[in-house]
Amino acid sequence: MKLSERLRTAEGTQPPAAAPTAHPAPAQPPSRTEPTAARSPVVELRKPVTTVPPALAEPSETYRSKAQQPVDVFAALKQRAATALFERMGTRFNDSTVKEDELRTSAREELIRIIDAELVPLSVEERSRLVQDVADDVLGYGPLQRLLDDPAVTEIMVNCMDQIYVERHGKLTLTESRFSSEDHLRKVIERIVSKVGRRIDESSPLVDARLEDGSRVNAVIPPLAVGGSSLTIRKFSKVPLTVRNLIEFGTLTPEMAELLNACVKAKLNIIVSGGTGTGKTTLLNVLSSFLPEDERIVTIEDAVELQIQQRHVVRLESRPPNTEGKGEVTIRELLRNSLRMRPDRIVVGEVRGGESLDMLQAMNTGHDGSLSTVHSNSPRDAVARLETLVLMAGMDLPLRAIREQIASAVNLIVQISRLRDGTRRITHVTEVQGMEGDIVTLQDAFVFDYSAGVDAHGRFLGKPVPTGIRPRFIDRFEDLGIFVSPSVFAAPSSTAGKV
Repeated sequence: MKLSERLRTAEGTQPPAAAPTAHPAPAQPPSRTEPTAARSPVVELRKPVTTVPPALAEPSETYRSKAQQPVDVFAALKQRAATALFERMGTRFNDSTVKEDELRTSAREELIRIIDAELVPLSVEERSRLVQDVADDVLGYGPLQRLLDDPAVTEIMVNCMDQIYVERHGKLTLTESRFSSEDHLRKVIERIVSKVGRRIDESSPLVDARLEDGSRVNAVIPPLAVGGSSLTIRKFSKVPLTVRNLIEFGTLTPEMAELLNACVKAKLNIIVSGGTGTGKTTLLNVLSSFLPEDERIVTIEDAVELQIQQRHVVRLESRPPNTEGKGEVTIRELLRNSLRMRPDRIVVGEVRGGESLDMLQAMNTGHDGSLSTVHSNSPRDAVARLETLVLMAGMDLPLRAIREQIASAVNLIVQISRLRDGTRRITHVTEVQGMEGDIVTLQDAFVFDYSAGVDAHGRFLGKPVPTGIRPRFIDRFEDLGIFVSPSVFAAPSSTAGKV
């Protein structure tokens, strides 16, 4: 017996059964911390370790957020179509010899071919929407185009790129229209102002402009507009409103329309007074429709808005300073120049500064029948407002002299207001009678009847009613052969004692 076998017999252990191998594995040395007899005969099986790159083991936050963002296939297709349209028709967009209608027709035809080439399955509705959206972005004013085409919308207010309000029937509502970015909104603003020769940038961050149809535009960009660029568009009707429309709207009555018609033909100087958005310019357009066809009319405005229907009209528009701060032409300079143009009628869109003194002087020096508007809340406030504007002319005139100028120049003040039900009504037709001491005396010919109350929908039931007092300028009507029905000044029996 070998020595190794004797030792195993002495320890009382048996040799492990080993499978026959060609080369037996070398014996492992016992652990220093555990004795050989205490070691477990169980063999542990370990899984093979696979090295995984950190980027694939756990997705990063950026990767996870990108994976969760939906891909707007429609927006990507719209962007590609707009880019392709610019590439194919870029030179024609800047060609002044091409008419607007021809350009739009050819652009839509080219756009349809571009969309067909994309081979993207679209429904008829999606295809029409895509063509319209791209056409609005390239040829129109982006998301504002549909609002401009909606006849029910009277005003558009863009507070920022994703907040657009509109006014419908005198009520403000938030729309679902959005600009894609601040740059998109800025491009639309620049497209609007550039068409009328205006500019907007950091050196001139606010501007008054107009659209092709005469709609009024005001834009303000940062740094003045803190929350992003702001845009306000006051739409004008493509078809000018007539006096019949205002009668149907309840803005005025047939009797009042007859009186205003006679006042314009008798060459009375008329001031239309009202607050912001009350319809002063619309009413001024209606009054100008009473002007005779055989008279020369000169209009003076900050931005051309009046829709004069007569043929013999000269339109003058003020000009802001250029980038060097030069070249400005104010309304006051245009008003002075108009006196040398042999005008029969001078129509000033709005007086808001020193030009009011020149307008009053023109009214007092043979240019009767002039029309203008002013911001105020009542006929009495209109007189005070004119006094303040005359003082802005820089002339050190005594207050009594200014009031004498107003009393001598202005014959009639028509006050228009926007009531809380959203309707626009003429609330006063007031005659300026003259001076009593240091006070300009006024006499109402028509006032709005608030005593009629409101209906179930909150709409005022009242209308402008005559006070029963005949104005002094009726004698002028008789001298000029202008007839006004006596019933115009007949006060209703229900209100005769209240006025």
